[in-house]
Amino acid sequence: MKISMVDLRGQYQRIKPEIDQAIQSVLDSTAFIKGPQVAVFEKSLSDFHDGAFAVTCGNGTDALQIAMMALDFKPGDEVILPVFTYVATAEVIALLGLKPVFVDVCEDTFNIDVSQVESKITSKTVAIVPVHLFGQCADMEPLLKVASDRNLHIIEDYAQAFDAKYTFSDGRVMKAGTMGAIGCTSFFPSKNLGCYGDGGALITGNKALAEKIKVIANHGQRVKYYHELVGVNSRLDTIQAAILDVKIKHVESYEQSRQKVADYYDKELSGIEFAQTPFRAGNSTHVFHQYTLKLKDVDREKFRAYLDSNKIPTMIYYPLPLHLQEAYKKQDRQAFPISEELSKSVVSIPIHTEMDEEQLSYICTKIKEYED
Repeated sequence: MKISMVDLRGQYQRIKPEIDQAIQSVLDSTAFIKGPQVAVFEKSLSDFHDGAFAVTCGNGTDALQIAMMALDFKPGDEVILPVFTYVATAEVIALLGLKPVFVDVCEDTFNIDVSQVESKITSKTVAIVPVHLFGQCADMEPLLKVASDRNLHIIEDYAQAFDAKYTFSDGRVMKAGTMGAIGCTSFFPSKNLGCYGDGGALITGNKALAEKIKVIANHGQRVKYYHELVGVNSRLDTIQAAILDVKIKHVESYEQSRQKVADYYDKELSGIEFAQTPFRAGNSTHVFHQYTLKLKDVDREKFRAYLDSNKIPTMIYYPLPLHLQEAYKKQDRQAFPISEELSKSVVSIPIHTEMDEEQLSYICTKIKEYED
């Protein structure tokens, strides 16, 4: 039995005729850069986000950088972000000469702890970057209030929570990426909406801001060779756009498949004393980019080795919080106890659109048979 963390081959085989036709149309046109499929996909992406403006770019990291450039952040400005996340979020802050200001995360959702944010705001703070980790939204309602009260921007990093939906106390429902000033996502192949290479996008409800983002991503030019802004070269190539325009039509079914896997795991693993199944927040749907267990009183590496010996892969997201990374140690010398504990105790097990009950039963049986 072959078990993968993500089965991209199986997913491709299910939609092979559609994908092959989309790729062939680009090959026939030879419009490999800025071909018509890019605009078509941007329209599909806009429609998917309830009409918000969508601008594609080279990858998710570029999306974050372009967002901060578009909002005119200046060197020395401070940006608040969770310390338990992938490095890209902090990386672009540092590259632009901004200061990353770390905040711990909630023990249950692994998302930014909003109650700690206000104490980190100074006269230099310009933005907060919530990362919607593992598939569900950070607690956006109180975060948006803090941002509004203090005149700060919210940039959502929703690469892991594409199509997650957040419910406000008044009953309004909004998709991840559409609640802040700008939403940034990645189309890395393993993402819930992934292409067959690199890709990313920015989402905003502000037309003027969307136009500025488009200019920045294209060398700062509206008209070729006339550069009104300092920009970057970051674009989604036409083949990736064609692939994504096929796959976006399947996103909801992919989401349902992942949620069925998560439901199976929840049912079979909830009674295990040494592993806590993922918490599901009441105000956000969970699209399960990852299914992450939190181990208790167990040697994680021994547990992983046991699963590996039974041909069950695992991953650690993330083994070291940002404030302990060599590149960022000088940024914040505080302790972040929850993130530090999570980095030692979390382990992600396989979850993807192609998993069947035989695989799930086998994984759960082996986990339940484990003895430390």
